[in-house]
Amino acid sequence: MGNKDKNPMRRIVIDKVTINIGVGQAGEPLEKAEKLIMKMFPNKKPVRTKGKKRIPEWGVRPGLEIGVKLTLRGKEAEEALRWLLKAVNNTISTKQFDKYGNFSFGIKEYVWIPGMKYDPEIGMYGMDVCVSVRRPGYRVMYRKIKRSKIPSRHRTTKEEVIEFLKEAYNVRIVEEP
Repeated sequence: MGNKDKNPMRRIVIDKVTINIGVGQAGEPLEKAEKLIMKMFPNKKPVRTKGKKRIPEWGVRPGLEIGVKLTLRGKEAEEALRWLLKAVNNTISTKQFDKYGNFSFGIKEYVWIPGMKYDPEIGMYGMDVCVSVRRPGYRVMYRKIKRSKIPSRHRTTKEEVIEFLKEAYNVRIVEEP
């Protein structure tokens, strides 16, 4: 396996980090959630998410703005991931990974994030953090000209990503039944 480890195309990189706050209704709560994301990342503007189907019990209908999200890529994504992992004590469960190694974790209250203080104007909100990982070369799947498939040997696996997180981000993985 000596050559495979040194191949730069085999390294694992953080593709994107998406921070999502779902409030379930339009109006003031949605604006407060938007303010919170802008407070966390001052130079970024979050995108509002819309409901896809009707849920009468919750008052949700298609097209109704019910949340905000922000997608970070590159160095910003890596720095944000280090920062947000501290809110969960650098601990992730094995259940939070999919078979390709992408993972998500929730932060119940934004005051758990280091450096964030309670703001009475905003109130208390939690958020979901979704992380997508990949290897270099995935562009061939999305480009416009000469598009092709990624072979299964080049896709990341759950086990490889867990090892990557342990080494690069000092994450503790908890086994849950």
